[in-house]
Amino acid sequence: MKPHKQIKDWGLGLTSPLIIAGPCSAETPEQIEQICKEMKEENMVPQLFRAGIWKPRTRPGSFEGVGEEGLKWMEIVRHNLNIPITTEVGNAAHVELALKHKVDVLWIGARTTVNPFAVQEIAEALRGVDIPVMIKNPMNPDLELWVGALERMYAVGIDKLAAIHRGFSDAYDKRFRNKPNWSMPIHLKRVWTGMEVINDPSHIVGRRDGLQEVAQRAMNFGLDGLMIETHHDPDKAWSDAKQQITPARLKEMIDSIDFKEPLETMGPDEKLQDLRRAVDHLDDQLLDILQERFAVIDQIGAHKREHHLTVFQSNRWKEVMESRTQKGVSKHLSEKFMKELLYCIHEESVKRQEKQLREAEPIKK
Repeated sequence: MKPHKQIKDWGLGLTSPLIIAGPCSAETPEQIEQICKEMKEENMVPQLFRAGIWKPRTRPGSFEGVGEEGLKWMEIVRHNLNIPITTEVGNAAHVELALKHKVDVLWIGARTTVNPFAVQEIAEALRGVDIPVMIKNPMNPDLELWVGALERMYAVGIDKLAAIHRGFSDAYDKRFRNKPNWSMPIHLKRVWTGMEVINDPSHIVGRRDGLQEVAQRAMNFGLDGLMIETHHDPDKAWSDAKQQITPARLKEMIDSIDFKEPLETMGPDEKLQDLRRAVDHLDDQLLDILQERFAVIDQIGAHKREHHLTVFQSNRWKEVMESRTQKGVSKHLSEKFMKELLYCIHEESVKRQEKQLREAEPIKK
């Protein structure tokens, strides 16, 4: 990936960890005024103020945002808090209006990220414009879509980029509104070096309890900031009332979070270096053992080919899964980890054996 400008270089006076706060939706000028007032009173002024102007809703008839009028109200934030503002854009018309009202940072929502046509439309509307853009992960855990949306912005000259981790749809996990799937933001950071990821615990949890726990986990994983929906009267909010908190609660929450120092800025000490070298050595041994194991698997594949046996044998697979999982748990490895590890090894084993059978089959003319 080509180098992009990080948050500290956006020219807005922002630092890491970046704290973004504000209501789910701009509702009235009085609402914006009161939120700003309470933020000042609580000494909890965020670095960046967020508010939704256009709200993509699942079904028609729900509150879909106040539209352009709300952009005028955001001047209250500039006047009262003297901080930059950000809002979500979902199409070229939104971009035009946001730029007209001098919105400092734009973000693209999860429902838009899933649609490359919509993302490209926004990118074309921003061609040649110098403005930071943050992109939320798509609704489903598709890393390529997330990276692709960032690439579309970069391709038209937007080099002030960040990502927002807001979780992923999962009909089976009732603990979260959107399952965090922590591996996804970590993978994004691996494939795009230097990409900063802001965590959105409000949309992950979907309710007030649990926000702090998710926010702390985000900091533990090395994410680069928090976006937290904040309202002066959350219970009466016009959208997403259950997940918004007051400025006073926001202050308590931020004060209690243990913000970790990223190793990139500190550099590992001598002890950590020694431990990493030990891990490197153990990884080399693991790879050697895997190489030996798959060499034996290849011999098993050759034997099955010679004796016309099927690749998959359910009884053997069940026995291996149960016995190895039990052994792993007895060595303080989690059952979930053991099953995932064994599935990966088994899948590779089946592929290698199946390849041997294919290569041995006569070509039909």
